[in-house]
Amino acid sequence: MRAHLRSSSAAATPLGSGGLDPDELQTIAPGGHYLALRVGFAFPREEINNLPEPWVERYTSARMMLQDPVMRWLYANIGAVRWSEIGLEDPAGILVEARAFGLRFGAAASCFDANADGERSYGIFVRRDREFSDGEIERLAAHVVALHAAKAAPASLTEGEVEVLRLSMQGLRIKQIAYALDLSESAIKQRIKSARGKLDARTGLQAVSLAREYGLI
Repeated sequence: MRAHLRSSSAAATPLGSGGLDPDELQTIAPGGHYLALRVGFAFPREEINNLPEPWVERYTSARMMLQDPVMRWLYANIGAVRWSEIGLEDPAGILVEARAFGLRFGAAASCFDANADGERSYGIFVRRDREFSDGEIERLAAHVVALHAAKAAPASLTEGEVEVLRLSMQGLRIKQIAYALDLSESAIKQRIKSARGKLDARTGLQAVSLAREYGLI
């Protein structure tokens, strides 16, 4: 539960086509938003949470996630919907209680990779004053899709590049990696350089960190 609704100061995620900049997102969802990006078996690769802190604390302490109709919808659907149109039972009265914390009108958007990895990204967006318009719903859905795509792991790393990063993660130096793989040090340096370019990493250490984040090593 805590892993899915906690405050986060995550760095800005590069946006692809359809993504909203922070000012646009604030205009559309002035009451706050929560994003879970690339959720695999259990936890998201990245969270961005600027929902009201009192609500985050209440939601987390009361373990509301398992009974939350918004979360049930997000894990069972793709696309976007207003909270008022979800149509699922709310026996715990979570949405009623949310209104008392200023979360009066909400929207939810979800996307999912239809492949073996099966990663999902979703967003929760809030207004205090009115329902989201159809156009706003479409833009929020496109924003989630853009963030989901931006956080996709590079598919172009070779097995050799991944192996070098894995050995680097274990603390081996270039000379040791070259010995372990029976390759020249220049070949190892080239693999690291290539991996850095594909991962958009400035250093070898950052490449290792990003590869771990993407679940490649």
